[in-house]
Amino acid sequence: MAVSGKSNANHRTRAIVVALVLGVVVGLVLHAAGPAASEPAARFATMLTGLFLRLVRMIIAPLVFATLVSGIGSLGDGAQVMRIGGRILLWFIAASFLSLATGLVAANLLQPGAGFTTPLSVGDLGLAHAHFDPIEFVLHVVPTSIFDAMGRNDILQIVVFSILFGLALPAAGKGAQRMILPWTGELARIMLRMTDMVMYVAPVAVFGSVLGSVAHSGAGILGTFGMFLCKFYGTLGVLWVLLTSMTFCVLGRRVFELARLLVQPILLGFATASSESVYPLLVERLERFGVPDRISGFVLPLGYSFNLDGSVLFQSFGALFIAQAYGIHMPLGQQVAMVMVMMLSSKGIAGVPRAALVTLAAVMPQFGLPEAGLALILGIDHFLDMARTATNVLGNGYAAAVAARWEGQLANHALAEGE
Repeated sequence: MAVSGKSNANHRTRAIVVALVLGVVVGLVLHAAGPAASEPAARFATMLTGLFLRLVRMIIAPLVFATLVSGIGSLGDGAQVMRIGGRILLWFIAASFLSLATGLVAANLLQPGAGFTTPLSVGDLGLAHAHFDPIEFVLHVVPTSIFDAMGRNDILQIVVFSILFGLALPAAGKGAQRMILPWTGELARIMLRMTDMVMYVAPVAVFGSVLGSVAHSGAGILGTFGMFLCKFYGTLGVLWVLLTSMTFCVLGRRVFELARLLVQPILLGFATASSESVYPLLVERLERFGVPDRISGFVLPLGYSFNLDGSVLFQSFGALFIAQAYGIHMPLGQQVAMVMVMMLSSKGIAGVPRAALVTLAAVMPQFGLPEAGLALILGIDHFLDMARTATNVLGNGYAAAVAARWEGQLANHALAEGE
């Protein structure tokens, strides 16, 4: 049974990789064939990816609610919840600072914007216009209706309601706990089994996502921005090493075992450029590593709003890329101030489409950077977003395992595949 489960997991990972490669090859062929072939294929590919993302999104809200309520209700101690939350928020802050610093250092050393031809003007960039308003942010995190929050998959609002619901359970008496906790525990297990079912079609979604992007853009855009992409991907590679080293200080050699288990969700996140598509699978892989549902169910939803290491690095790297492309010199103090504002702003507009780009658009004018510079990035943002998402998945997987170790609730050995 264990051997069969391991074989199935390896087969799924290989299928995702094959789908990724096939998507690139078929996309290039269709792009070369011209719009008559590439445009209908791109629309069909978009439908495939959209169906998969909808299947995943329908799982997220009940899974977040069930795991959080089950976990917090089982803890039964508000002080313990506050301790876990406080510790993991400190980890998030440390990881964000590490990401920002890595982006700043790399952009200053590699000079990714040197030699680019800048656009004189642009029209509507197709980005939402948003800015960080602390009052609006505080009001937004509290839902007016949990059903509305679940309908929109607003993770932060679902988290707030679920935490309060879980904390209220012990106060409601043991009868309420005996009735609700088994139900939420079973609901979480059902959602995870649904995840297994949905993941069988993940390679199809990966194929469609990559095919659609490549058929539309072709290889030319990768050639034009190839050096920038190489520098950005290389910088993320350095961040992966730093995050792994940081986690090694807590988990020891088991961090490499965790990294192996995270390969499949990282590949899925990379191929679909969607953090939502990974959430249920990430919970399942962490459970296999030995992280209890009550820990991952508490940490991951918070991480999806406050621990976006890849996105944070992109903001600092991308802003300096634009400054260099326009020949604008930014002193180190101004750079640090800018990325601090970006980090705060990114928390205030979580859930906005293309949130990393929106943060850049909102903050850059405050530091004398032209918003028109975003036109340099828009064409390749899908490929940037793929890498950002994969890094966010890695960072949140590490954070959940660290929280479990700090609480003394991390199993000593990972489950064999199929157990």
